[in-house]
Amino acid sequence: MQKYVTKSYYINLTSFILPKNKRSELIITIYWLNLSKTRSQLHANCHRTLMSSCGVTSMEPFLKKFFPDVYRKMKEDAKISNYCKFDSQLLTSFTSSLYVAGLFATFLASSVTKAFGRKPSILAGGAAFLAGSALGGAALNVYMLIFGRILLGIGVGFANQSVPLYLSEMAPPRYRGAINNGFQFSIGIGALVANLINFGTEKIEGGWGWRISLAMAAVPASILTLGAIFLPETPNSLIQNSSDHDKAKTLLQRIRGTSDVQAELDDLIKASLVAKSINHPIKKIIQRKYRPQLVMAIAIPFFQQVTGINVIAFYAPILFRTIGIGESASLLSSVVTGVVGAGSTFISMLIVDKFGRRALFMVGGIQMFVSQMLVGGIMAAQLGDHGTVSKGYAYLVIFLICIYVAGFGWSWGPLGWLVPSEIYQLEIRSAGQSITVAVSFVFTFVVAQTFLSMLCHFKAGIFFFFGGWVVVMTAFVYFLLPETKNVPIEQMEKVWKEHWFWKRILGEEDDEIKIHH
Repeated sequence: MQKYVTKSYYINLTSFILPKNKRSELIITIYWLNLSKTRSQLHANCHRTLMSSCGVTSMEPFLKKFFPDVYRKMKEDAKISNYCKFDSQLLTSFTSSLYVAGLFATFLASSVTKAFGRKPSILAGGAAFLAGSALGGAALNVYMLIFGRILLGIGVGFANQSVPLYLSEMAPPRYRGAINNGFQFSIGIGALVANLINFGTEKIEGGWGWRISLAMAAVPASILTLGAIFLPETPNSLIQNSSDHDKAKTLLQRIRGTSDVQAELDDLIKASLVAKSINHPIKKIIQRKYRPQLVMAIAIPFFQQVTGINVIAFYAPILFRTIGIGESASLLSSVVTGVVGAGSTFISMLIVDKFGRRALFMVGGIQMFVSQMLVGGIMAAQLGDHGTVSKGYAYLVIFLICIYVAGFGWSWGPLGWLVPSEIYQLEIRSAGQSITVAVSFVFTFVVAQTFLSMLCHFKAGIFFFFGGWVVVMTAFVYFLLPETKNVPIEQMEKVWKEHWFWKRILGEEDDEIKIHH
């Protein structure tokens, strides 16, 4: 029943924003992608609901049970700097262990995705989510907590590798940005749900509300695992793994809403033949002809992490408590930033295929830089090692952080996943996405593991540190990232050959080939 309601909703929506001759294609595409997109949303909700563990790190009963040293510093030691009260390697290890596990799972997921298809990877990710969330909610000691996080990391590794590829391959080029940005929108919704759960469970008497916060991830994880069973494979995967061209053609006709799909099918078959001739895609992607894609596979996820967004995602309640906001108020403030993040990502879904990727990157970068500089300035001027800031300044900091989150929400948040997923040719897609996810995990781990120590040593300067990186990444986009709006994946190679800088790199390779022959 749900899928028919969803179809009706999209019919009503598209009647306002699309000409009549374009509605059929989008309605049928969304109808067939509905199950896929819902599962990606549930994965993302699970990913951010497990981030509720970051909210529980500000709950006193949780700290008292698992991290008593942190609890004592927070409650009893008046000599400890405001910026250093939560500095604990064990606490950061709990948060960041997920990303170490996800890093290793990414490479396994790459092999599974290439050999067996996108669907098995989504199933594996859902099963790992389910096990990890159950273990976290039932934890009796810190070791059970960390092991549960490791299982969740395995789930993230598989899902982040497979879901963006799935959405990119199922979506038509003109709607690929909006559909793929739904992945990040779902993460935003998941973050909001996690913050709401934390805000509610913190009020439960008896000090066991944190168990609900951690265990609730089992709900979307269960739906993700069961729902993935009913997903169709992508046409790309059908051609690459089973060579069932008729089945792939039928699926293309159903998701495109037209019987005229032979040209796209021929492109996929051609790309599949090239991909099958490559035994070692990792070795392939380091060749000069794929140099632009390799640079983007590394640079984009790196820049996405050094925006500082995970400082907010992981430690927003802790950060708000640092500036003197109480436990309940700090969790409520995280709810506010969650609403802003989800709303701005939804806006990105609506405009990314109209204004393009570059414009959103640039506007979001400027917005993040300005807000970070202002937050850093206020904290440097108003918050010392002891005491708190006034309520007026505290709420101003929250407002500026919301501006920052909005800037990320319509730029580096969704586009950090969209752009890498759409720039790889089929023969290097699995390898390229694995590199993207692996780099993301590495630097997410680094930021998560070092932030509390950096906050202790840098103090308010932490915001200037991340603001400097925002300047670098905005310049990188301006000079080196071409526009990929409305470009079919099969024709993405042409974009690089026409770019003012990358055509020189690719041109040098062509010259070398001519000389060799």
